[in-house]
Amino acid sequence: MPSNAPARARTYRASDVTCGRKAAKIAQKKGKTDAARTKLYGRYGKLIAQTVKQGGSADPVANAALGKLLKQAQAANVPRDLIERNIKKAAEGKSGDYFELTYEVYGAGGVGIVCEVLTDNVNRAASETRTAATKAGGKMAESGSVMFNFNRRGVCVLDGGDEEAVFEAAMEAGAEDIVPRRDGAEGWDVVCELDDFSAVQDALSEAGFTINEDTGLKCIPINEIETSDEDADVNDKIIDALLDLDDVDAVYSQ
Repeated sequence: MPSNAPARARTYRASDVTCGRKAAKIAQKKGKTDAARTKLYGRYGKLIAQTVKQGGSADPVANAALGKLLKQAQAANVPRDLIERNIKKAAEGKSGDYFELTYEVYGAGGVGIVCEVLTDNVNRAASETRTAATKAGGKMAESGSVMFNFNRRGVCVLDGGDEEAVFEAAMEAGAEDIVPRRDGAEGWDVVCELDDFSAVQDALSEAGFTINEDTGLKCIPINEIETSDEDADVNDKIIDALLDLDDVDAVYSQ
């Protein structure tokens, strides 16, 4: 077409199929986000009950560990009624004893998977975790054979924020590093040693940054492994199967 020819407007209309697929992907992402939030709230509920029983008091002043945990729960936007309900149950002796466990799984394509559990029934958790992982295509690993590929760190997840400002505040508070959010959303993951987690979280909050509810103690892979699409699908199935278990609170993979 000659360069002086009049421009011709083009109209594009997405097909019903295309719109349907887009809506399905949005719904799927929202469903996973909601499920992750439910897991997070459930974990805090169990941790609160556990901390009340271990500390022998439902008073966050007398029970310093509880006070620290409640501060974290509030920062994660855990509903107040859930917090109060679990404190009351533990104070009245109506909650069981919870045990923190870590299971390791070999996924497809050499990918290691770490599964964190907080349960009041160790035998049930072990059996259900093994069954879910193997049925989805994984293989249970010996303790330590996968975990050495991960570092346990505190991660403050920020919604947005100028990179230079975040970096300056994070480093001043004692953080190790900042990286773009691993979930793909806009913002930053501020990584720190476990002992520095509370101080870094407080400093970022006081500096005016918005802390996402996904903030917490996490297992960060030292090296990420690239796999084929087929292996990636298998690993997604393993992770989803583990997260479907009530006792499982978090799953991490390379």
